[in-house]
Order: sequence, then C-alpha cells, then structure tokens
Amino acid sequence: RRWRRHRTPAPLPAPTPSSLERAQAAAASARPARRVGFFQPWPSAFAAHLAALTNTYMPARLAWAALLTTTATTLPRAALPLSLPSLAARRWRLRPRPTWGNMAALATAAAQAGETPSPEDVGANYAAVLARVAAASEAAELAAVPRLVAVSKTKPVALLEGAYAAGARDFGENYAQELLEKAPQLPDDIRWRFIGHLQSNKCKPLLARVPGLVCVETVDTEKLARKLDAACAAAGREGEDARLGVMVQVNTSGEDSKSGVAPREGALELASFIASDACPHLRLDGFMTIGAPGDDGAFGVLAETRDLVAEALGVDAAGLELSMGMSGDFETAIAFKSNSVRVGSSIFGARAYPNKA
Repeated sequence: RRWRRHRTPAPLPAPTPSSLERAQAAAASARPARRVGFFQPWPSAFAAHLAALTNTYMPARLAWAALLTTTATTLPRAALPLSLPSLAARRWRLRPRPTWGNMAALATAAAQAGETPSPEDVGANYAAVLARVAAASEAAELAAVPRLVAVSKTKPVALLEGAYAAGARDFGENYAQELLEKAPQLPDDIRWRFIGHLQSNKCKPLLARVPGLVCVETVDTEKLARKLDAACAAAGREGEDARLGVMVQVNTSGEDSKSGVAPREGALELASFIASDACPHLRLDGFMTIGAPGDDGAFGVLAETRDLVAEALGVDAAGLELSMGMSGDFETAIAFKSNSVRVGSSIFGARAYPNKA
C-alpha cells in the first residue's frame, strides 16, 4: 500500500488564472534572449503553458523547480521532447557559454545605443591615458616611458581603429578566437599581445594566423611553454629575431581564482625552463601579474621575483620587464617600476558581456 500510495499521488489543484497571468507577465518581461551556440529562446506562450502543466501534473516537490524554468530565456532544442521532471532537473546544469561572436554583437549594439565611446572618443581617451602614463613615469624617474597596451577585448574593430589612428600600436587581447578574427581586419604593424588564459590547443592557430603576435604574457606551465615553442617551429619562426616573446604569469595575490605560478621559487623554476634549450623558439621577456584590487603589495612582490630570477639566471634585471597595472592602478604600478601597463576601460569604455543568467 505504501508503494501504491507513492506511485499514484493525488493531482494538485488546477492552476488559477492569477498564476497563469503571473507566468505570462514573467515571460513577457524577461530579457530578450540572444543566441549563444546551440541555445535557442523559448516562446512566451510555451513558458506559460509549462506553468500550467507544472501545477496540474507534476509532484509538489518539482513544482517550484519547473516554475523557475518559465523565466529561463534559453534552453537547448534537445531538451524539448524531455519529460517535465527531466527539464526541471536539467535546468540547473544549463549555462550558455560566451562566444566572441555574441560579445561582438553586444559591443556593437551598445556602441550604437551610445553606451560606449565613438572611435573619435577612443582616440582622445588613448591620448589622455598616454599623457598620464608619461606623467607617472616622470614622477617615478623612470629611464623610459612604460608601454601602454590598449586592452580591446570584446570591442568592435571600429573602436580599435580609433585607437590606432591616435597612435596606438600595442593591443592586448584575452580570447584566442577574438584575436584570430580581429587581426586580419587591422593594419599589419600592430603588435598583438595575448594577455588571457591560453589553452594549449590554441597555440598553433595563433602563431600560424597572427604573424603580428609579439608576446604571450600568461605562460604559467611548462606544458604551455612547450606548445608555444612547437607552434613557433611549425609557423616557421626561426632565428633570433623571430622568437616569440613570453612572460611568466605570477599569482602575487595567492587567489585560487587567478592563474599563475607562485612568486619567487615557482617563477624561477618556470623562467629557467623557458630560458633553457628546451624552448629555442621562445624569448623570456619578463613577468606579468594581475594583483587583487587595492593590493599594491602585489607590485612589490613581482619586482622582488624579477630580481631573484635575474640573479639566478645571471642576467641583467633591467632586461626582464614587469607587466603590471590596469585602468584603476596603472599609475601606482608605474611607481613600482612597471615597464608595461594594460589599460582597457579607460580607453574603450565599459565592456559589454553576454548574459550568463
């Protein structure tokens, strides 16, 4: 009897008009869905229908889970023929993955709506930031003005052209696919710097299709160094001048959410490997870090790491660059002798990312 009672639960009361109206209002007010990969938007009528089926045919323990699915803006087509309990259970594991095409569409739409600067504004912003970099380097009594890398991730090509017209030649990108699509559309004299997490399977296409790639600043494993070295060889980068510059990424803040080797000994081990005969197509250019917001001590830790590695390798510390400092703290980083600052939002405006909800 216990088995029969659980197998045939009593149906819940039929939905009231108010519940249907609430479901329809929630579906109508939901943010318009954007296509991300194979994800497709659900019609509002289907969402309201699902709410009705939820209250009528589903056990009480799944009612709330299925009702929450009515506010979802995207689900895969393959989920449509599934039963309602399966839909409710799978909803929590379905998360749209951002793609460069979606990011570019969002950024372009934001620019058309006036939410981001025009190419002319970007050029003026670049000139203003460059002046601040020069002033900060003069105050820090640096021998040379640090490199200003314009971080253009998620931004349309038109805005990069605005910065280029103002004199920018060093651009930083975080996503391999985005760099592969942008590079052919822009002048050949741009010096591209990759500053995001790089998957090993992206090394070969980057080196083969982006001849203007001068540095990968986020090397944090021997495996990635080997892959980059092999990709350089496959792309025909032979000779001293054709070597790819790389930087060792150091996790100076100790945060689990950030990539990078440990300061000092961890950085020394990887830097020694890159500088050895194991990577003849790579050139050790220095060290890079992304410090925690407000933690100026990260800059001092990276400088100490550079000095330790230079002494161990028997090279001049001035020959190993420090890439540190972003829009909110690049002037402080320059005071700690940064050789390269990476500035994005102060030049291109706030970034537009796809909806991950």
